Amino acid sequence: MRFLTVPAFALAIILGLTNASAAQEKVDLELILLADGSGSVDDEEFLLQRIGYARALRHPTIIRAVTGGRLGRIALTYVEWSGPELHIPIVPWTTIGSKADIEAFAKKLEEHPRELYGGGTALGDAIIYGMNSLNSNAYDGARRVIDISGDGPDRNGLDATVGRDQAVAAGITVNGLPILTGWPGLERFFYDNVIGGPGAFVEAARGFKDIYYAIRRKLIREIAGTQEQRQYAERMED
Repeated sequence: MRFLTVPAFALAIILGLTNASAAQEKVDLELILLADGSGSVDDEEFLLQRIGYARALRHPTIIRAVTGGRLGRIALTYVEWSGPELHIPIVPWTTIGSKADIEAFAKKLEEHPRELYGGGTALGDAIIYGMNSLNSNAYDGARRVIDISGDGPDRNGLDATVGRDQAVAAGITVNGLPILTGWPGLERFFYDNVIGGPGAFVEAARGFKDIYYAIRRKLIREIAGTQEQRQYAERMED
């Protein structure tokens, strides 16, 4: 009896893990957008960032990038962050596979009021939050990406490199969107301390008024993934 029980128990565990995996929705990409909500971002800059993401998501090139993947859908969420414990999901994990999906997501970005007004700048903790969110969501993506914006380097919490290294060890790519508004060397800081993993890159915005264009370029690269997909998405770009 003891000999038979152990394999049966092991089989139950295997079946349980298989069923849990099967329950996850398969997507081409799991992408978490981590947007800077710290006190250094004033209300005008905050609106430029929110509207920039909403406008960029609505661009025809983005939906072509989404539908150009093998499965034709991605999983997307938008979170604002500041201090070590301050992470506010603005739009929860959502399946994006059509223009209507993108429109609904963008509308939520435009309508949700600001909740963060300070708390510091903890890039490392934000990246770990993103990693945990990717690990616990209901999706099974061929690629998993953390996309983090910021207008300054670490001020408190874990070092950015700590979060970056943990995410990369978990098979996650971390991309950076530094917003260059006054911190000398911020773009270099993102290269050296924030990004990592397969295909990681930095897409700098030359201030908040340039953020829409930087977001659009970044999202195309992240969603399309391969050069062939990017070329398809950009072929008819407006």
